[in-house]
Amino acid sequence: MKYVPSRKGFFDDVFDDMFQHPFFSQTNTVMKTDIHEMDGNYVLDVELPGYKKEDVNLQLKNGYLTLSASISKDNEEKDDKGTLIRSERYRGNASRSYYVGEDVKPEDIKANFADGILKITVAKKEAEAITTKNIEIE
Repeated sequence: MKYVPSRKGFFDDVFDDMFQHPFFSQTNTVMKTDIHEMDGNYVLDVELPGYKKEDVNLQLKNGYLTLSASISKDNEEKDDKGTLIRSERYRGNASRSYYVGEDVKPEDIKANFADGILKITVAKKEAEAITTKNIEIE
């Protein structure tokens, strides 16, 4: 890939590109989630741009499904003579938890990762009916 500067200048382009990357503004772009109720399940579509399947981990503990992801990238570009033109590195970690309920077991959860989207299907468990009982006051 050959670098073609814009009218703004080399460093302006680098900094503009760098801070538009999702790992520099995680709160706005990483792990955006759509949750649907479908066929007796909850389906979560989680956006994970730039991540691979092996970068992602799911854990169920105390009714919380925790999704964590980490990434490490090194970009290096050289011109025809091998002179270093640009070298950028970034590392990022992100995590998010979803409350799925104490009754949900690992076998009730299925996950699939494709094209930067993690699709998590959680079997919908009916909450136990809450019964009202009067408490005697002494």
